Amino acid sequence: MEGFITRLPKAELHLHIEGTLEPEMAFALAARHGVTLPYASVEAMRDAYRFSDLQSFLDIYYAGADLLRDAADFHALTSAYLRKAHQQGVVHVEIFFDPQTHTQRGVPLESVVGGIRSALLAAERDCGITHRLILCFLRHLSAEDAMATLEQALRLRDSISADVFSAVGLDSSEAGHPPGKFTAVFERARQAGLLAVAHAGEEGPAQYIHDALELLKVRRIDHGVRCEEDPALVRRLARERMPLTVCPLSNIKLHVFDRIEAHNLKRLLDLGLCVTVNSDDPAYFGGYVLENYLAVQRGLDLSKADLELLARNSIEASFLPPAQQRRWMAAIDQVAREG
Repeated sequence: MEGFITRLPKAELHLHIEGTLEPEMAFALAARHGVTLPYASVEAMRDAYRFSDLQSFLDIYYAGADLLRDAADFHALTSAYLRKAHQQGVVHVEIFFDPQTHTQRGVPLESVVGGIRSALLAAERDCGITHRLILCFLRHLSAEDAMATLEQALRLRDSISADVFSAVGLDSSEAGHPPGKFTAVFERARQAGLLAVAHAGEEGPAQYIHDALELLKVRRIDHGVRCEEDPALVRRLARERMPLTVCPLSNIKLHVFDRIEAHNLKRLLDLGLCVTVNSDDPAYFGGYVLENYLAVQRGLDLSKADLELLARNSIEASFLPPAQQRRWMAAIDQVAREG
């Protein structure tokens, strides 16, 4: 089964690049920048990844991000993730990054984007992995700060390339920060030609999914697993083929579900929703895409047909143009025939 999943061409659509910082790289960056970490070893750092909720994770996540200080750091981080993704059969990535996490520490946006982009372009050249870059706003900060970040990013886009960013997103602490807080920011992004996605229905209620659809006009819902609280919303998501970028191991690690066997991914898939499997922050949650596929396959007793459908959904839900989507759908067909 592991070999079958690896051979399936897949897109990863919910991946925070800052969340791929493995302890080994954290120690290397700390040494490079003269930082003393509060852990005696790589193993001790990894042992600290026990979270009670989203905020307890974010506290450690932001501390790790503080080690990313120049373009070379962002290039190394992104390259390491892309090598792993390629090994696991990922053919297309749509990567989140959080500019405010870095600019508020004095790291120039040009360094962040330049380092990530150079790694993405190298992986496309060397491995054939295509990409989109999604600029996310931190929802615990103000809408005014998000708007200023967007305007800065648009100026940078004008100086680099029109396709440097494909979309905007919304992440960080969900509880108490409804999507409507950022309506004007997302409207400005649409005016600038950017697509939109947003985290909703992970920590926050099903109403946040409604708000993301109606107010932010998103093309995908990141997480979305709490949609089951509203049967009418579930029917709408199925009818509109609105993708959900589900992150199973993340959901377990952050106690959205107590165990993988209790996850609702299979139910949502059977109801006709466009569910996809992703890794979220794999360095902290215990697995990349392959490990997430394997977890739900074993925990929910998914068939090969289910796994093929998840892979197809990932391609359908991507921002790839139709011709490239058809290419990967045909490749999935080939893997399915080979078994």
